Amino acid sequence: MDTEILQPTDVNILRCASRLKAGEVIAFPTETVYALGAVATNSDAVKKVYDIKRRPYDKPLIVAVSKKSDIHKVVKAVPQKAQKLIDEFMPGALTLILERSEIIPDIVTAGADRVAVRIPDNKIAQKLIGLAGMPVVVPSANTSDKASPTLAAHVKDDLDGQIPCILDGGASKIGIESTIVDCTADPPIIVRAGGVTVESIKSIIGEVHINKTGQKLSGYMPNAEVMFSAYFDGMIQNICDKYDEVSKQGKTVAILCLDGNRAQYGSRKVFTVGKDYSAYAHNLFASLRLADAQHYDSIIAEGVDPSGIGESLIARLIQLSGGMII
Repeated sequence: MDTEILQPTDVNILRCASRLKAGEVIAFPTETVYALGAVATNSDAVKKVYDIKRRPYDKPLIVAVSKKSDIHKVVKAVPQKAQKLIDEFMPGALTLILERSEIIPDIVTAGADRVAVRIPDNKIAQKLIGLAGMPVVVPSANTSDKASPTLAAHVKDDLDGQIPCILDGGASKIGIESTIVDCTADPPIIVRAGGVTVESIKSIIGEVHINKTGQKLSGYMPNAEVMFSAYFDGMIQNICDKYDEVSKQGKTVAILCLDGNRAQYGSRKVFTVGKDYSAYAHNLFASLRLADAQHYDSIIAEGVDPSGIGESLIARLIQLSGGMII
């Protein structure tokens, strides 16, 4: 099978929707990362998604719909706090866990009676899912040992020959996954920090709990050893010292840093990740892919202020580094 990269014309989106309805698996853009889609009510198609990703069957999948009214097709009820979050943040980088309806098969939820649902804030994704006419599972379009893809080319690198086509929507707007909130609990539980900040969620529904143990990547760890610095006034010197220490051990090492900090690292190898924390989040996975492609032994990432999107970034850095903070 030759995997085509298709421009998101009306004809190509309709063609991809027809493939979904026929039980095939395709990749397409969302505002967070590229998704690997299959019709959620088709158990055989969903099984293909697990197999392509090499994802364990006990890890449930997120389901996407194209508009707010369709949420009621995949869940039994929408509690008041969940409705407030839907009204404020959907479409957007927010996923809500709710009690599933009977149309969602066990394979999607790993047998649980709850389903995770979202509406991507991406016109291509919305149109595709709408034309498919059914909810679509939307895990990231990569094998479980690779970084989440933010470009169609990343998907091609990982899944070439395993899926028929990829809709190319350009670079993902956010670059990290959606925030997941379990609304079957009261107060709701933030299972994964992501594209919608914790502060934003609290401003709408008040108290929430944060389940640190639930924030897990789907098996991805970079080939390079990853560590990141605590965020403090001496952070840059701290990183420089660690870089020099690791280099003396004969290892190749690179630094992930904001554009404005580049000059302070001198001649040390640096991957710049953008001008601010939003750009950092957007470019994190792409930078790690680049470091892997260039066979670096170690990566040292700048720490961030734990406010706004910084909280989600810290969660990703802890996961990627195994908690290795310098």
